[in-house]
Amino acid sequence: MAGSMWLRCILGPHLQRIHRSPDQSRPEGRAGRRGWSYQPRSLEKHTDSIIGWASALWSLSYYSSPLLLCYLYRKGYICSSKLVPVSQYLGTVLVCLLGVACLRGWGRWKNSEYLQFLSILEETKKNHTPTNKKNLRCYDFDFSFWPSDFSWTEVSNPKLSKAGVSLLKPEPKLRGAADSVLHSVRTLPCHIISFLIAHSFGRRMLYPGSVGLLQKAMRPMLLQGQARLIEEFDGQRNKLVACDGNEIDTMFVDRRRDGGQTGQTLVICCEGNAGFYEVGCMNTPLEGGYSVLGWNHPGFGGSTGVPFPQNEANAMDVVIQFAMHKLGFQLTEIVVYAWSIGGFTASWAVMSYPEIQSLVLDASFDDLLPLALKVMPDSWRPLVQHTVRQYMNLNNAKQLLKYQGPVLLIRRTRDEIITTTGPEDVMSNRGKMSFGYEVDDDWCVSVLQSYQADRDVLFPWSVGEDMTLEGRRQLALFLARKYMRNFETTHCTPLPASEFHSPWRL
Repeated sequence: MAGSMWLRCILGPHLQRIHRSPDQSRPEGRAGRRGWSYQPRSLEKHTDSIIGWASALWSLSYYSSPLLLCYLYRKGYICSSKLVPVSQYLGTVLVCLLGVACLRGWGRWKNSEYLQFLSILEETKKNHTPTNKKNLRCYDFDFSFWPSDFSWTEVSNPKLSKAGVSLLKPEPKLRGAADSVLHSVRTLPCHIISFLIAHSFGRRMLYPGSVGLLQKAMRPMLLQGQARLIEEFDGQRNKLVACDGNEIDTMFVDRRRDGGQTGQTLVICCEGNAGFYEVGCMNTPLEGGYSVLGWNHPGFGGSTGVPFPQNEANAMDVVIQFAMHKLGFQLTEIVVYAWSIGGFTASWAVMSYPEIQSLVLDASFDDLLPLALKVMPDSWRPLVQHTVRQYMNLNNAKQLLKYQGPVLLIRRTRDEIITTTGPEDVMSNRGKMSFGYEVDDDWCVSVLQSYQADRDVLFPWSVGEDMTLEGRRQLALFLARKYMRNFETTHCTPLPASEFHSPWRL
């Protein structure tokens, strides 16, 4: 029995923090505190530090392995006479780390707080009742050990899960059969290089938040942000399983019981390429009194997988299904709010679920390709175009055109990220906007209302075809003012709650 418990302590998760809900009693000396960091004993603390350093060195070696292998090859170290002693050293290191892990398990075994946590975790895995789930939410630990709270297959056909949800595909170029075969042969090297770029440094450049070293550096800040959401806002952490098997880390703050009108609306937040719900754009709707559901991209924080467009859309889909089937929100009660690259999943969501109440895009872009071309050499232009369109086709504008609901676009006027020249050139900002003319609002509203009443057509409308140039200009600027807002700041400044509001409706 003792040996079995020791083994479970060796293989158990790393415990970081203990939360207490308002209705739970608190240990002596901790009155008034909603949570505290887990205090390991001396043995567990030191062995855990050794394993942490070993993990960091492994991550550093992994990301630098191409350069390291080239260096070792040039120095003549990659040969049998050199590899044998190196493998012996590595084997010795692994045996030492195994001993360290056993000592850490012993330290955990002697800590009653850890044993209590481990018993709750095991009981919840066996019997996933609301009471056990509530008890488990009092602990912050390695999310890979967290039991699943919702799966895409619970509400959808499992046979459809392999292909994933549908995405807009780039338009194929029409060619004859013979030309098509010849073209495929000629472009095969380009396809191979594009694949290698997308799956190596390309994906990490586009989503730096998925890099393990960055996450390790940000871990203290992420833990602090997560503790704030749970202890100050009564946030509920959940694990969702998408149709591709990726596990998605989410945080839900329920304001429906507060009695306010905004609390009846759920804001689903889509973070940027280095953003996490723990410290990201969730704070803006929270300050506004909304119910909020945040989630981390695949490969970010506790979420598994890699953030390619298909995986991103799969994750967004299970988040929406969870909001509907588990949290009890109707699509008409959901607002999707996205910052920066989160505009891709947000525009996909409203395209796929057109009944969603509205969409707010902050510091987002219309298409990834112009931004990718900006940071790559001109000689790489054909390769960049092929790589983006085949593997990273974040064409937000095309997805947005398929949504008939209200939209608000927020542009950062000093944005240094989504401009194709520089932050001082406002016109190169990919969050397009027009301004500078006097507009007759009443006339524009009457024109739009008449068009809507006379024709039962979907967006985009062809209103203004029979107008003068001045009339079309007036209408375009009126719509730009209604659907778009300037925010005088840079890309990464948090959006104040006063700037977050419902989009204009005709």
